Amino acid sequence: MFGKKRDPSFTSAVWYSQQDSREIKKSCISAEVVAAVDVNTVANEVYKYNFPSTPLWAKTIEGITLAELNRLSFDMILMSPPCQPFTRLQRLPKYILLENVKGFETSSARNKLVETLKKCGFKYQEFLLSPTCLGIPNSRLRYFLIAKLQSELFSFQASGQILENFPDQEAKASVKHRVAEGLEKESSFTPPKEEHIEPNSDSDDSSGQCSQKEEFIFKLETAKEMEKKQNQDSDLSIQMLKDFLEKDGEEMSQFFLPPKALLRYAFLLDIVTPSCRRSTCFTKGYGHYVEGTGSVLQTAEDVQLESVFKSVEMLSEEEKLMKLSTLKLRYFTPREIANLHGFPPEFGFPDKITVKQRYRLLGNSLNVHVVAKLISLLTG
Repeated sequence: MFGKKRDPSFTSAVWYSQQDSREIKKSCISAEVVAAVDVNTVANEVYKYNFPSTPLWAKTIEGITLAELNRLSFDMILMSPPCQPFTRLQRLPKYILLENVKGFETSSARNKLVETLKKCGFKYQEFLLSPTCLGIPNSRLRYFLIAKLQSELFSFQASGQILENFPDQEAKASVKHRVAEGLEKESSFTPPKEEHIEPNSDSDDSSGQCSQKEEFIFKLETAKEMEKKQNQDSDLSIQMLKDFLEKDGEEMSQFFLPPKALLRYAFLLDIVTPSCRRSTCFTKGYGHYVEGTGSVLQTAEDVQLESVFKSVEMLSEEEKLMKLSTLKLRYFTPREIANLHGFPPEFGFPDKITVKQRYRLLGNSLNVHVVAKLISLLTG
């Protein structure tokens, strides 16, 4: 996406990927997006629905000519791809914000990016951030880089290290909001295996065995894993999930887990309640696949999870289904995931966009609040 700022000292911004122009608005910067770029036709339909007056380029970054970029004369680039193509511009942007998945920070592509930025006279700061650092109950760990020309000063002291909090939070115990290891699910999705994994079953794979101290308590969770979740739910600096949920209605019935999924994947689900202060990363496979794609919501809050799972394996399939059904487990709706991502109430989808397509787009999206704060840091 491309845009212009209404401040004469800041002419424009360039956007790529499935990002939202409201990130600029939330950062309190007076800016105008002059073009959006994406090859995903569904993403483009949703973008056009929400931003009908913004020019939309349905092309790849390689398909944009140098003349087209130079005509925009932008000051800022916000994107996911590498920025080498922009080094041939007649006028370098003042600001760059780049996002990628965790792991990019150790890649050769990142090294090439940093090398290019230095050659072009940029100073930069790297981050590994999750919405939890802003009190949002959703783990979505992502790599971010902000860069500005050497003539521009950061409002904070840039370090040579990757920060895991915003600079104004670094004085606090950084481990407090760090994403719990083993709970974060990244967007690289592996389809679930066919076999059903039984609790407390022996395994020939020694790497998958638990020590005596780490044996499964219930629901394939160790005492250590349960303690991590309890610590997250007791962190009062994080909001409760109920603040992001829709009101119950008849339309909610389509989001309840079907019997087949309950029987097959119950022990692998990350189950949360409205009073929880955590949820795992929602991937593009959410709602279609069950395992490893995001948390599911237990709407029957008066039912104790442990009491359901402690003896369920001893029951017949019919009795097992009846007991699991008492939890009233459902998927988070696309609107609820959008709420967790920071999309405002007025954001919507065209009617022809299916629920599956909405989940896929949201699984590839970013958290608006995180990006907005990075833009403020970048331009402040």
